Amino acid sequence: MSPTTNKSLAVVTGASSGIGFELAKEFARHGFDLLVIAENSEIQPAAEQIRMLGANVKTIQQDLARYEGVEEACRQIQEDGRPVDALALNAGVGAGGDFVRETTLEKDLNVIDLNVRSTVHMAKRLLPDMVRRGSGRVLFTSSIAATMPGTLNSVYNASKAFIQSFAQAIRKELENSGVTVTALMPGPTETDFFRRADMEDTKVGRSEKDDPADVAHEGFEALMAGKDHVIAGSFKNTVQATVAHVLPDTVLADLHEKQGRREPQTH
Repeated sequence: MSPTTNKSLAVVTGASSGIGFELAKEFARHGFDLLVIAENSEIQPAAEQIRMLGANVKTIQQDLARYEGVEEACRQIQEDGRPVDALALNAGVGAGGDFVRETTLEKDLNVIDLNVRSTVHMAKRLLPDMVRRGSGRVLFTSSIAATMPGTLNSVYNASKAFIQSFAQAIRKELENSGVTVTALMPGPTETDFFRRADMEDTKVGRSEKDDPADVAHEGFEALMAGKDHVIAGSFKNTVQATVAHVLPDTVLADLHEKQGRREPQTH
């Protein structure tokens, strides 16, 4: 990727599919070049589709749940020699099921490593340069899951509550720096999330979900407007997030359990 181009550069993690892929396409359509990151080889065909929108696209295939993966990704970003104008920290995963009796320690720690640790790690490596330049935009993919206890998806919801708090705190710290921070808060979205989290047989897994392209568009618009957060997707997501600020956690935990409970197969 040539450092002499006049285009702005956006970095998007988790960009091989879902919201991350659609975010990358939003950046491409709005004149950005892209550096896209994912752990799997699907990042290559995804990059080809993004290039068709007129962007120069570089790929990094690294597992960001590993410390070494984040370090290598950041090394390649910095080695590229171009300032990062927009950073979308979107990579994330869930682990559905009863924490004690169903999910494994390996899967729960992977949720923490990818959703929380890698996000903090990349932000720590890449935000200082934005601040030194006095310019940049950061989008953290949070979730309306951040607003309630995640019964039967406990570690995931806790990870998103961390990201939501983290994003808002950093936003305040950087309010006079020229760097803006936005939290994207989608509800259930039609992505690979529910398969990877082993939640396809749950009520929420079988429910109608939002289009990731719509979610990404709302996230991009909020990022470019410098908003602190956006609840993306259908109106029910806004209702759910609003209710979560009113009801006690015990009630919210019960409501979430009903959404995360596995349902019998129907024939």
